[in-house]
Amino acid sequence: MSAQGHTAHRHGHGLDHADDHDHHHEHRHDHAGGIRGFLRELFIPHTHDAADAVDDALEASAQGIRALKVSLWLLLATTALQFVVVVISGSVALLADTVHNFSDALTAVPLWVAFALGRRAANRRYPYGYGRAEDLAGLFIVAVVALSAVVAAWQSIERLVDPQPIEHLGWVILAGLIGFAGNEAVAIYRIRVGRRIGSAALVADGVHARTDGFTSLAVVLGALGVMAGFPLADPIVGIVISAAIVVLLWGTMRSIGRRLLDAIEPDLVERAEHALGHVDGVLAVEELRLRWVGHRLQGDALVKTADLPLGEVERIVEEAEAQVRAHLRTVEVIHVRATTGGTSSGRR
Repeated sequence: MSAQGHTAHRHGHGLDHADDHDHHHEHRHDHAGGIRGFLRELFIPHTHDAADAVDDALEASAQGIRALKVSLWLLLATTALQFVVVVISGSVALLADTVHNFSDALTAVPLWVAFALGRRAANRRYPYGYGRAEDLAGLFIVAVVALSAVVAAWQSIERLVDPQPIEHLGWVILAGLIGFAGNEAVAIYRIRVGRRIGSAALVADGVHARTDGFTSLAVVLGALGVMAGFPLADPIVGIVISAAIVVLLWGTMRSIGRRLLDAIEPDLVERAEHALGHVDGVLAVEELRLRWVGHRLQGDALVKTADLPLGEVERIVEEAEAQVRAHLRTVEVIHVRATTGGTSSGRR
């Protein structure tokens, strides 16, 4: 990735960065405003939070596993409570919601395995490590969500063709509210941790839980419709739930797909360029590439320096790598090379 247009310059501040330049400034994200921006952030949140990033790979994986453990048990408890009400009431909309909640709980298992695999050291067969297992788990999450939407739609259409009475509507409403509360708590927790450690798969799993929460509210609407004298409201809501899941699934698929294609958020590249460009001795950033491997960043860069002794160039390269890690705390590996008068050098 080229950093063309980056003006050649030499800064006179030293390695400690003089007082006239504060490297702890905030990097803002550009998000759409209004209702559209709110909905986008609600269902397609970005996957990193530099202000509170975890800069240790093992600690990041440990936090991810802890988030999955806690949310797994919470979702299983929520699903169990809802299933009891399904048996009592016969609500197909609540059944669709319960099935989806159970599938959401199960998606924590492959992601848990992926985080555990990601902690293994790189070897000759897997020289980049096992971080990609996390993205593959993200694909599994997408598949499970899609399957649950199909099951919910099938059950709802069947009940629409052959209507069945729904009993204990008050319990159905209570179960829907429980489903919303449990899923939203899990969503907030997973998305927060996923952002902090840079895990698109964990954020996707959080969005999955959030969609479950809102489908639980839809179940409440269906029950209220039945109470108002419209018995088909329950299966119709079940079909709407299925359609909503498919629509919201698109954002998750795009996020995971971009990771698998080595896409990177532009503001991360800008912060890395900023870090490299303000190293004393760097005249220009010629090339810069970053990519996610699981929830950690890896990359390389080529910077231009003046004709300097080899030892001084190595010092600049070392400082450049340190500054990138300081600005992007999720960076696991960054290799910087320097070019001087047509030659290049770097640390490997």
